[in-house]
Amino acid sequence: MPTFTGYLRERSDDELVALLRSRPDLASPSPATLSSLAVRATSRSSLERALAGVDASVLQVLEAVVALSDPGPVTAADLPAAVGATDAAGVELVERALRLAVVGTLVYPDSDAADAPLQPSPGLAEILGPYPAGLASTDAGIRRGTPPEPVDLDDLPTLLATAPAGARPVLDALLWGPPVGLAPSNSTAAAAAVDWLVRRHLLLPGDSRHVVLPRAVALALRGGRTHAAPAFPPPLPDGVPHRNHALVAAESAAAGERIVLLVARLVRLWEQTPPGVLRGGGLGVRELRRVASALDTDEAEAAFVIELAGAAAFVADDGEDNPSFAPTVAVDEWAVRDVPDRWAALARTWRSTVRTPWLVGSRDDRGGVRAALDPELQRTWAPRLRRAVLDVLADTPPGTALDPAHVLAVLRWRSPRSVPPPAAVQAMLIEAGRLGILGAGALSDAGRALLTETAPLVGAADPADALAAALPPAVDEILLQGDLTGVVPGRPSPDLEDLLDRTAHVESRGGALTVRFTPESVRRALDAGSTADGLLAELATHSRAGVPQPLEYLVRDAARRHGRLRVGSASGYVRADDPSLLAGLAEDPRLAALGLVRLAPTVLASQAPARELVEALRAHGLAPVAEGPDGQVVHVVSSIRRVGRRATAGARRRASDTAPTSARETLTDDRLLALVPQLRRAEADRKADEAERVPGTVLPAPTRRAPAPPSAPEPGTGTADPVDALVLLREAAAEKAEVWVELVGSHGVPQRRLLRPLRVEGGRLRAIDTARESELTVAVHRIATVTRAIADSPQADEHQETS
Repeated sequence: MPTFTGYLRERSDDELVALLRSRPDLASPSPATLSSLAVRATSRSSLERALAGVDASVLQVLEAVVALSDPGPVTAADLPAAVGATDAAGVELVERALRLAVVGTLVYPDSDAADAPLQPSPGLAEILGPYPAGLASTDAGIRRGTPPEPVDLDDLPTLLATAPAGARPVLDALLWGPPVGLAPSNSTAAAAAVDWLVRRHLLLPGDSRHVVLPRAVALALRGGRTHAAPAFPPPLPDGVPHRNHALVAAESAAAGERIVLLVARLVRLWEQTPPGVLRGGGLGVRELRRVASALDTDEAEAAFVIELAGAAAFVADDGEDNPSFAPTVAVDEWAVRDVPDRWAALARTWRSTVRTPWLVGSRDDRGGVRAALDPELQRTWAPRLRRAVLDVLADTPPGTALDPAHVLAVLRWRSPRSVPPPAAVQAMLIEAGRLGILGAGALSDAGRALLTETAPLVGAADPADALAAALPPAVDEILLQGDLTGVVPGRPSPDLEDLLDRTAHVESRGGALTVRFTPESVRRALDAGSTADGLLAELATHSRAGVPQPLEYLVRDAARRHGRLRVGSASGYVRADDPSLLAGLAEDPRLAALGLVRLAPTVLASQAPARELVEALRAHGLAPVAEGPDGQVVHVVSSIRRVGRRATAGARRRASDTAPTSARETLTDDRLLALVPQLRRAEADRKADEAERVPGTVLPAPTRRAPAPPSAPEPGTGTADPVDALVLLREAAAEKAEVWVELVGSHGVPQRRLLRPLRVEGGRLRAIDTARESELTVAVHRIATVTRAIADSPQADEHQETS
């Protein structure tokens, strides 16, 4: 029987490339040799990652191979019947699943023959758990004493015909797993039935309180099957809504345009009043409510908009001593693009971000409320789940609107060992609808383009172009009415949209945009630097009928009242009872750096703090003193000393860090094709170096290997290479075979022991010393050599005698 490493060495370049493509973690970072590849492929972390990505049909095949290969061999021809495939569709599903399992080398054949026995990858049985396919291990019950007597399975129906009334329900309860049950208490009918089954070896005692259904009995009762039926993908349920293309496109375009406007409005809001950052990071609940009110939406959607803007690095913690969230320079470049390009940037951000907006407002493990932009709202699995949810929708006919329950059922079939939380799946669908990736619940053309963008296809559409095709034509005119409202019959052009954002409030959106002009909205435009004549001229440009008289009165009245009161800030002031003392100070060019402004004949305001004012005026030949808030003279100048700039306690995390890019290199086909020959050459070079070694060679520190006695040659094949040693130990654990292991003790003295490995993980070997009838755990760095044991070898006999 070939080893797993030997099987990899015999594979063609195309087969190895297919393995690396199906399991990208094996090639990143690049392994040194094929032996290193085998070690990585059989490690627990890599196998767990591989099993997390297989569907239910592949998992059934893996469980069947693991369950049936112990104790006897299982071939590819045995698998359809084992998983209950009774028709051509079931057989085809099993054959497909086996091909995928072999490509990922989760199982491998002994030889290239069609009827070659299949072997599970080393370590696979351990990860699948103690009861693969709901079947007990073959040594169940042996640990309690002598092996149980075999049961005549051919006479099983006759034996069960004479069983007491409660015996068959007990077997049925344990039949499809788990095969362990709690033994009932004494003096009951159920206890009598269990005792009857135990005395006839149809059940085995597990411990003082449990019984186990033997694997052979379970397979006989199942009719030789490991599973009741093949795991087919769930079909579309009856009555699934189907949306026409025009409706999907219209809803998608409306949602896409809306999310762009909401992000832009959030940026303008935080430009004027940046919210503070909580001590633990994140945005306060009160600020979230203020944003929801300003955006005219609920708190859940407001949290989504905030998280999306943060993930796109449009808003971030400014890092000041009193930190606040403020727009970044990245938003300026984004704001000048047209709507489709701005939407595409947001959609790509959502697709790849690790942020989880739907968790805002929920409670963490400590009972605290999770805040928007909280550093803890990161989940590395979020991008994979978004892709998985959208893939489910992409595999349905166009226009199909799936509910969260069916999407979850498909995901449960596609990845049964990593089923996402139902709340997360529902949140993904809601967020995709808010972004316009979905329209009326169905995947839009823009959403499909976003999916194909990660795996480019010939002729694939650009997401921005797909959304632009669904957007209605831009309208550059507004119908101004006498009740201070305006109606835009369509999607406003960028210029008109900018004008309305500055001068009006949005009342409704839909087929037309309705806005209202108020004194507050007009004052907002005046605050931005506009004038009454300029605003009226801009409105007249976009209105066919001109500006109604009520609106003109509103604009001019707001402009007349605007700016009558002036508000400014000053860091210090200078006052004197005699105005002549202040004469000429504000105009003196030598004091220009102080920013002196005359507020009254006896008062000057300054942009400089009090200490600088005192020092500068004294250098000018004057004799000022400082005074406190109460007007009393402060005699000690040090009491108004300047507080210097202080460094923050640590580097503040910015909201733009929420979507880190992967440090791993992209695994292209060209890179994989170049990697496989490198692995073969490195493997050949290592074998050549190993063949040149002479017995007695001193190995590098920290381990010194003792030379093998010339009179006692090592049986089987062995290695001192750490990589090959790990492979041999894992293969021996999978085959339940014995190996010679040379251990180096704490004093550097080597000792050879014949062991049966049980598990190799986490840098430790757990094994059984059959001669000493004991179990030991040893660190792998204390293992000098590992050699396969050959039955009936002189050295094995000598070991048994000396032990």
